[in-house]
Amino acid sequence: MVPVVLSGGGLTIDDVVAVARDGRGAVLGDDARTAMERSRGIVERLAGSGKPVYGVSTGFGSLADVYIEPDDRARLQAALIRSHAAGLGAPVEDEVVRAMMLLRARTLAMAHSGVRPLLVDRLLALLAAGITPRVPEHGSLGCSGDLAPLAHVALVLLGEGQIVVNGVCVDAAPTLAKEGIDPVVLEAKEGLALVNGTDGMLGMLALACHDAARLVTIADITAAMSIEALLGTDAVFDAHLVGLRPHAGQARSAANLRRVLEGSPIVASHRVGDSRVQDAYSLRCVPQVHGAVRDALAHVEAVCAAELDAAIDNPVVLPDGRVSSNGNFHGAPLAYGADYLAIVLADLSSMAERRVDRMLDPARSHGLPPFLADTPGVDSGLMIAQYTAVALVDENRRLATPASVASIPTSAMQEDHVSMGWAAARKLRTVIENLGRVLAIEFVAAARAIELRSPLSPGAGTAAAVRALRDVVAGPGPDRWVTPDLDAAFELVRDDALRRAVEAATGALE
Repeated sequence: MVPVVLSGGGLTIDDVVAVARDGRGAVLGDDARTAMERSRGIVERLAGSGKPVYGVSTGFGSLADVYIEPDDRARLQAALIRSHAAGLGAPVEDEVVRAMMLLRARTLAMAHSGVRPLLVDRLLALLAAGITPRVPEHGSLGCSGDLAPLAHVALVLLGEGQIVVNGVCVDAAPTLAKEGIDPVVLEAKEGLALVNGTDGMLGMLALACHDAARLVTIADITAAMSIEALLGTDAVFDAHLVGLRPHAGQARSAANLRRVLEGSPIVASHRVGDSRVQDAYSLRCVPQVHGAVRDALAHVEAVCAAELDAAIDNPVVLPDGRVSSNGNFHGAPLAYGADYLAIVLADLSSMAERRVDRMLDPARSHGLPPFLADTPGVDSGLMIAQYTAVALVDENRRLATPASVASIPTSAMQEDHVSMGWAAARKLRTVIENLGRVLAIEFVAAARAIELRSPLSPGAGTAAAVRALRDVVAGPGPDRWVTPDLDAAFELVRDDALRRAVEAATGALE
C-alpha cells in the first residue's frame, strides 16, 4: 500500500483507518522535514538564551514557575515521560495505539512543536515494524490532552516500557534492538511535545465516525427488512412527504428505505384492504430517527475533520519565531462529539430493538408465529435473542450518560477543568460495538420473519440481505444454538458485507 505522507497538513478519517487497522505505513514528507528543522532551530536558540520558556526551560503544570538549569533539561524531558506513564488497567486496542502514534507524528510534522524530525521518524518506524506500545486503559482526563496514554507510547521511544506482542505484554527494549530501532535521547521541549496532544481521543473518534457511518446504512437496511416482515407501509417514505421536513439525513434515510423496499411483493400485498391506518413509530418514523442520527454524525465528522487538521501542542512555535502557551490541548470539542455520538447511537439501537420485539409478539406481528418459533411452546424461537438485544440497549443507555460534564480538577488546581474526552471516546467504542450486535439480532429476526411470509416474496433488496445471511446461517426450523447465528450475522454487519450484498441488488445506498 502507498504510505500516508505527513506533509505538514491534515489527514482524513480514511487515512487514520488505513494506518490503524489495515497496516498502511506513513512517511515524513521532505517539505515537512525542512519546516520541522526550521522550527527546531527556534527552540534551540530560545533554550540557549537564558529566558524562561514554558516546556523548554521550566517545569510543567503547577511547576511551570520552576526554572530548569541547562544541564538538567534533557533529564527533565525524560523524567516527564517516565512520571506521566502512570496509566493502569488492561492495554487498549492495537488500532487505538496505532492511531495515536500516527496522529502524534502528524502534529509534530506540522512544525509547530519545535522538535527534531527524528521523533517523527521513530514513531513511524514503530508503525512500520508493527510495534505497539502497551497503553493502559485508565489515566487520561483529556487535558492537557492524553498525557498518560501518550507517555506510555513515548516511553517505548526511550527504549523503556512495554509493548504488546500477540496479546502478551513484554519489555520493549529487546524488540527495538531486533528491529534496529535505536532509543531516542530527548532534548529540550521534546518530551512535552510527545505527550501534550489529543491524539488518543481523536484516533478513537475518527475510528468511531468511520464505523458509525457504516452502521447507520446497515440500520436502514435492517429497518427496511423489519418493515417488510411486519407488513408495514412504504408510503410514508415518499420523497414529497419527507421533503416537508428538509433535514438532509432524513432525506437520505428515506431514500435508502425506498430503494431497499422497491418492488416488494410483500409490501404490495396489503396496500388494499388493510384496516390499519398507521404503523407504529418504530416503523413509520425510521427516516426521522435514523436521519437525525446521520445529521448528528455529520456534525461530529466535521469536528473530527477540523481536529485532523489541527496542531495540538503547548507551547507552540509560530512562524514569526514566538513560542507561545495556549489552550488548544483541551479535549472539549472531541469529548462533546464523542458524547453526542454515543447518545444518538444508543437511541438508534433502542429503536432497532423495538422492531425486534414487535416481530416476536403475535399480538403485534400480524400473523407471524410467537417468537418466530417453529413449534411455539416446544420451541422458543428467538425469544432470548430479544433479551440479549435489550441487555445491549440497556448498557448503551447507561453509556450515553455524558462523560464531558464530569470534570475533576488536577495538578494543584492548575488544570481545574478537564474534558474527560478519553473516557467519552472509550465508552463510544462500546456503544458502537453494542449497536452492531443489536442490528445483527434485528437482521436475524427480520430475515426469519420475511421467510415465514412465504409464499409472498420480498423485494430485491431485502431478498439479497436474506441470501447473504443464509450463506452462513441456516433458515427457520426447530430450535438450535442461537449464538453462532447471531455471531455470523454480526460479522456480516461489522465487515459491511450486508450492505455490499444489498447494494449489488439495489445500487448504491446513501
